[in-house]
Amino acid sequence: MKKIICLLIALVLISSIALAQGQQKGIHEPGTGIENPEIKEAGQGTGQGLEQEEGERVITQTQADVGVGQRIRAKTGNYMNTAGQQMKINQQVNNQFRLEVGGVSADCPFNLTQEQFQNRTRLYANLKTGRDVEIKIMPDVASETALQRLRLRNCDEDCLIELKEVGSGEQTRVAYEVRAQRNAKVLGIFRARMQVQAQVDAETGETLQVKKPWWAFLATEPEE
Repeated sequence: MKKIICLLIALVLISSIALAQGQQKGIHEPGTGIENPEIKEAGQGTGQGLEQEEGERVITQTQADVGVGQRIRAKTGNYMNTAGQQMKINQQVNNQFRLEVGGVSADCPFNLTQEQFQNRTRLYANLKTGRDVEIKIMPDVASETALQRLRLRNCDEDCLIELKEVGSGEQTRVAYEVRAQRNAKVLGIFRARMQVQAQVDAETGETLQVKKPWWAFLATEPEE
């Protein structure tokens, strides 16, 4: 009889210990299916728990990286440059760009980046040397400067404006190259078409070079 009583007492003790351990673990909160009720509150209404919060932090940080004073790859769109002019950027094939200001456009075979400054946008060209040069002179101003040097009134269908990397080493610059065809008279008698070009520094607006055919000294160039 004593053995049976001892056996029953042992079974009661074992059952009590197992029940106590199960309550301490708190395997499931009623109606949540998760262990920690604080986590349940953090994830309530999202379906993703704390993972959603971490994702939101990443997105916010990414947006902050593209803010004022941060340079990013140039994107197609309309912007206001530092002079207060409307500036249009179009991405072309082969990752090239076309920059248009004041109705004058220039092809830009560069890796261009842009930087937001207050409500204005600065534009930079990345050189092969790794140096970034700010494009301060816009295509309309560069075109006007070049045409004056070439004694041309405007750029027609034979006129091309392109941003180019010129010079070498520490003297490397970004310049607008304006190429055009113009009429000329050789020895004052023979009519000819002359290929002319001028380069204008995109940072300073300085005329860097004017090129004409070797026989240009024999020709007259009426202003067109």
